[in-house]
Amino acid sequence: MFEGKCARFAAASMAAVCLIAMPSLAQTPAATPPARPAPEPYNGNRPQSIKDGVQIQKAYREDMVAMEDAIPTKAPATPKQPRKVLVLCKAAGFVHSSIPLAAETVKAMGEKTGAYATTISYDSADITAANLAQYDAIFLDSTTLAFLDDANDAAATEARRKALMDFVRGGKGLVGIHAAVDTYHTSSRSEDSAPTGTWPEFNTMIGGYFKFHWVYPQALTVKIDDPKSPLTAMFHGQEFQIHDETYTMVQDSFSRKRVHVLTSIDYSKMSDEDKAKEKFKRTDGDYALSWIRHEGKGRVFVEVLGHSEHIYANTPMMEHVLAGIQYALGDLKADDSPSAK
Repeated sequence: MFEGKCARFAAASMAAVCLIAMPSLAQTPAATPPARPAPEPYNGNRPQSIKDGVQIQKAYREDMVAMEDAIPTKAPATPKQPRKVLVLCKAAGFVHSSIPLAAETVKAMGEKTGAYATTISYDSADITAANLAQYDAIFLDSTTLAFLDDANDAAATEARRKALMDFVRGGKGLVGIHAAVDTYHTSSRSEDSAPTGTWPEFNTMIGGYFKFHWVYPQALTVKIDDPKSPLTAMFHGQEFQIHDETYTMVQDSFSRKRVHVLTSIDYSKMSDEDKAKEKFKRTDGDYALSWIRHEGKGRVFVEVLGHSEHIYANTPMMEHVLAGIQYALGDLKADDSPSAK
């Protein structure tokens, strides 16, 4: 019993010593973590898709997943024969971050629907008469400025230009998305005058060229100009809202007398504040977003939206693009007569 009391006394004494020796937790002030800087607001614009002068050819994983979940599973037309599409991703000016994703989207839609096979290229040297002979359409993936030109080889430049024009005029197809219309024109940075075209044949074939854009995420109301076209069937004749960066065309470069307009901005629903942002305002209030036209024996489809990656996870928009590709391939018939006579 005595030994038990001694043991208890010893234990209590040791505990007291420990409490005295250890500083009280209650008396120790908590360390204040360093303040974190406020995050920069995300405006939806990723860095350009280029590093050390070389275009990046890989899309963001999360964009690929979203796209693959959203793309069409059925083509609007049955191919008349096996088709091949060349996606050209070369950008000589601004390099959009969505370029790799757009290329992969075109490829995935072809594979998923069986509408066509796809080759993706970042090299304008692939635009030769011999190489193009194997393809049915070229898809210009946000190409910018003089994307075909070689500054050190005038002969190569001329050959590429001729190969492209002959390809389309000879009965093949051309598709352009977003910055495909930001090509072959003078600088758009001047405050004094609108850009002018530098390759008239191409400027006419593509339907117009860039002069200004409302920045992402501009809210737009998309109007269906031709609700009877198979290229707009997915919209069911209904206007819809979308957010993107979108281009406006130089007044004289774009005309409904040369193209068949499918969709356009409902300009009447744009705020006065947004209208006032535009330089060199169009006097006709005509802001087409997608159109088709024939060039010689060939066919051209253009979709001006496509700056932001989220556009490629929008099912109706991708159904629209797929229908445009099939029109350019010659598998989907559509009225491509000019909208204005």
